[in-house]
Amino acid sequence: MIETAFAKINLALHVRRRREDGYHELETAFAFVDAGDRLSVSLAERDSLRVLGEFAGTLDNPFDNIVMQALSALPRQQGWAVTLEKNLPVAAGLGGGSADAGALFRLVGRSQGLPDDWQARAARLGADVPACVLSRACIGRGTGTELTEVTNDLAGMACLLVNPRQPLSTGPVFKAWDGVDRGGLPEGDLRTIMLAGRNDLEAPALSLCPVIGDVLGALEATGPVLARMSGSGATCFALYDDAAQRDAAQAAMPADWWTLAGALR
Repeated sequence: MIETAFAKINLALHVRRRREDGYHELETAFAFVDAGDRLSVSLAERDSLRVLGEFAGTLDNPFDNIVMQALSALPRQQGWAVTLEKNLPVAAGLGGGSADAGALFRLVGRSQGLPDDWQARAARLGADVPACVLSRACIGRGTGTELTEVTNDLAGMACLLVNPRQPLSTGPVFKAWDGVDRGGLPEGDLRTIMLAGRNDLEAPALSLCPVIGDVLGALEATGPVLARMSGSGATCFALYDDAAQRDAAQAAMPADWWTLAGALR
């Protein structure tokens, strides 16, 4: 079996407060690009994971990979030999690890069905994992695990992802957030939420990784509908009315930056 781990982006990300448990209360509009990492699975005597692809070397310990944790979180009758093609940069605001776990959950669901409490099992692996299991546009609240439907009027929209090849860990970005609650997500369809929303982690991420400003400037110069940082960075996305404009924008990016052209699901 083969499954794509679709890249996650946050069309808007509003941080409301720091919780007593140390996590942050947030509201976010999740969307997914029709490309990402690739998982292939075959039956085996015991579970195993092989990692290849451009960013395989950034995973220090494959045995502690979230894919292996996802395998352990779900009951199966036989072992699985998993090959992960790591095409998405790590610590990049694209939910790469969470997307991989989400793809694994979908593979188990396709093979034998998921347990009734799959969402709780997914949430224990990471706040973005339940949304990545669904891999469709939705609104996340709480730590991001409380999901509700949203009218998706952006499906098929041309999207360009750009990363300056500088990893940026989530923890320091949240720590650098100024603690100001600037209000919740607007109501409406996905386009309305996106255009009226913001990413509250953009400013603290910029303070830690200034090249994000260069990426945003380069994307904004291509005339997109919107350019914004995703998640805690450092990846930024731009949305376009047509694929030709997106492809021209990709060609205009510096050669040493990572880019991925796709469309929203």
